[in-house]
Amino acid sequence: MTGTAVVVGASGALGSAIADRLRADGLHVVAVARTPPVGDGWCTADIGSDDSVAAVAAAVADTPGPVRMVVQAAGLPAAGPLERIEPDALGRAVALKCGGLLRLVRAVDDRLADGSRIVALGGHFGVEPAPYACAAGVTNAGLANLVRQLSIAYGPRGVTAHLVAPGPADTPRLRGLSQDTADERGVTLDEVLAERAAESPLGRLVTPDEVAWAVGTLLDPHAGALAGSTLSLDVGARRGIF
Repeated sequence: MTGTAVVVGASGALGSAIADRLRADGLHVVAVARTPPVGDGWCTADIGSDDSVAAVAAAVADTPGPVRMVVQAAGLPAAGPLERIEPDALGRAVALKCGGLLRLVRAVDDRLADGSRIVALGGHFGVEPAPYACAAGVTNAGLANLVRQLSIAYGPRGVTAHLVAPGPADTPRLRGLSQDTADERGVTLDEVLAERAAESPLGRLVTPDEVAWAVGTLLDPHAGALAGSTLSLDVGARRGIF
């Protein structure tokens, strides 16, 4: 496949796995991060700021073909559980994930073509509320709504929007947050990770490669039927039907 993909949050574990997968699929990848590593193909931008629109647009100006896929995979900053979260932190989280997705789409709007994909990385806390992940739950619920809106707005152009919602993923970030929880409770990191894994009937966490697989699969022309839908990669953690 020829063309370009833009991955926001590409310096993180999930974003980097997605970028690698899309490169393997033959796309030219513009990797976006606030503080990217040294190397080619990176765009320095904070997707939580309106300035990112011009930065991303400039980064894709001379890239090959249409923009086949954009991926909003920026991670949320730690905000604490429901009982301690700063109320304004909810607004900042929504501005980063939801506002960031809208900025990303606007930056590449004129490069999208029939069959292009808009992809947001959310999480199953948007439909499975957990007070220990307050900001993630509120933000990902909003993200699902925004993806539906984008799917309706861009559908007439043949562009589809999708939400990929993994459960807790085995990443350095999750381990760092779990270590903070372990220190606070006076237990070991392994105990906290085991609790997260136990939310799944398979007793395990999601891997970055599994998330990248799901995103890459959306490039298939048949994935257009999934317009506006949420792909749950929660290894069975969600118990509800709807």
